[in-house]
Amino acid sequence: MGFFTKDIKSLNDLFMHGLQDLYYAENQIMKSLPAMIEKATNEQLRAGFEKHLAETEGQVHRLRQVFELLDTEPKGDKCPAIEGILKEGRDLMSEIGDEDVMNVGLVAAAQAVEHYEITRYGTLVAWATQLGRSDCASLLHKNLDEEKAADQKLTAIAEKSVNRKAA
Repeated sequence: MGFFTKDIKSLNDLFMHGLQDLYYAENQIMKSLPAMIEKATNEQLRAGFEKHLAETEGQVHRLRQVFELLDTEPKGDKCPAIEGILKEGRDLMSEIGDEDVMNVGLVAAAQAVEHYEITRYGTLVAWATQLGRSDCASLLHKNLDEEKAADQKLTAIAEKSVNRKAA
């Protein structure tokens, strides 16, 4: 199912597409986090990435639960947006030679991912609610809350530590 194609005829179709998009995205993020953990030299940042990797595994599990509630096999639909965000992060990491600047770049790359996820989860929560699927909305809202918390932690690490050290 391609985005904005004739395959999407209802809010439910759009909701399913969004779930598949986010399922794909979360799985790609899980694959990308170990490289970010390895590159991070700031201990707080490294620990935050490690914690978020475990959270992401839990988020994928919740997405599987949503698919189960909808009587559908968990399936990812290729997401060009997350691929572009992750590629930009990888490209940036390959261009930075200074470890302090690397930590700043890692925060920026991670926040780009978090902001994408926050918008997608927020939308899916709204759609699930509109579709009368409070069971799905509740699970998706837990993921949304974790993404918002991760973004806030990244901001705190940037402002209190890594940005200053790189300056």
